[in-house]
Amino acid sequence: MKALIIGNGGREHAIAWKLAQEPRITHIYVAPGNGGTASLERAENLALTDSDALLQFARNNDIGLTFVGSEAWLVDGIVDRFQAAGLNIFGPHQAAAMLEGSKRFAKAFMQKYGVKTAAYQSFDQAEQALAYLKTCPYPTVVKASGLAAGKGVIICQNQAEAEKAVRDIMLKNRFGAAGTEIVIEEFLEGFEVSILSLCDGKNIVPLKSAKDHKTIGEYNQGENTGGMGVVAPHPSFTPTQYQAFIDDIMLPTLRGIQAEQLQFAGIIFFGLMVNERGVFLLEYNMRLGDPETQAVLALMQSSLLDAVLACIDGKLADIELQWSPKHAVCLVAASGGYPNEYAVGLPISGVEKASCFAQVFIAGAKKVDNGFLSSGGRVLNVVALGDDLGKARTQAYSALEKIQFERMVYRKDIGEIPS
Repeated sequence: MKALIIGNGGREHAIAWKLAQEPRITHIYVAPGNGGTASLERAENLALTDSDALLQFARNNDIGLTFVGSEAWLVDGIVDRFQAAGLNIFGPHQAAAMLEGSKRFAKAFMQKYGVKTAAYQSFDQAEQALAYLKTCPYPTVVKASGLAAGKGVIICQNQAEAEKAVRDIMLKNRFGAAGTEIVIEEFLEGFEVSILSLCDGKNIVPLKSAKDHKTIGEYNQGENTGGMGVVAPHPSFTPTQYQAFIDDIMLPTLRGIQAEQLQFAGIIFFGLMVNERGVFLLEYNMRLGDPETQAVLALMQSSLLDAVLACIDGKLADIELQWSPKHAVCLVAASGGYPNEYAVGLPISGVEKASCFAQVFIAGAKKVDNGFLSSGGRVLNVVALGDDLGKARTQAYSALEKIQFERMVYRKDIGEIPS
């Protein structure tokens, strides 16, 4: 079987790395891919970024499975088009993808089907949003409703900050078209949990829990990013809290998917907040998270191909996933200035040395004759496993120390064990 992966980040490198372990996969194409996917055996990148060209390539090259990595393709309806052409593709239909594509739509869905979530109001006019800010409790959270690459969430401590956030998003177009609508949401204290899950429309099967670190600086300081590091499984998520997630969030979501007749063979990523009041859903993502995927797939001992095909065939209930008992730590190395302006074209050294200690996934870098050059804000990921979190953390940082590029930044508190 030949596989096609659509996307270009560390997540897509991890998916390709996992699928490359399958004897049944004869070749992997990644569009457009990156320097990491270009370096894999039995894999090659495609300079294709148009859905028509991708569909034609899949038809002409007998692609047995297409795996959609990034959310924009799903919201654009690529799954509907591939399935209409009789091609196997992993991901939700366009209507289901709107659970990520519109936070306004997602919050209305949660409310309709009794999914436990924060109180909210949604707005498509800045004047109405600004008027609401005069009476809402603080802190509050202002979110761009559309796709903003994980960066469209602003926590506001007071009315002045909230008004600035609304103006930046809706009037100054800080997040482009993603900000034509906004959601203003109750601020929840607690700790966040990421749960990636498989779904075939009839069943949802959670993968290992994970703890993401979203801000650029240590201890939740600085701007939100697409994610600066992950540990898995989540060290603070208890069995009781997991059961609350099942009862209050996962099962109501499944009932909603079935009631709305949403076509689905793909991923649901539940972004949770846990506190003394229970487990709340912050958001849905309808694809694998980045960098959660890199840590979670490193722990998966089961066949990813089997799981994906079971989703497509509606037979997810027949799959029992197997996991390593170890802990995973994923570190993200970014280019100085990210998540704002940053330099590209920076030579990267030490990747081969680091690979002796951990798995290195390339995110924003391209392959050249003598190594890699940076091409994005999040440049690469280092993933290490250990018998406990402390050992995994030590191994990951030991590997990352082997890698160098100009103005490299990374968080030094990923996987830190509280004293």
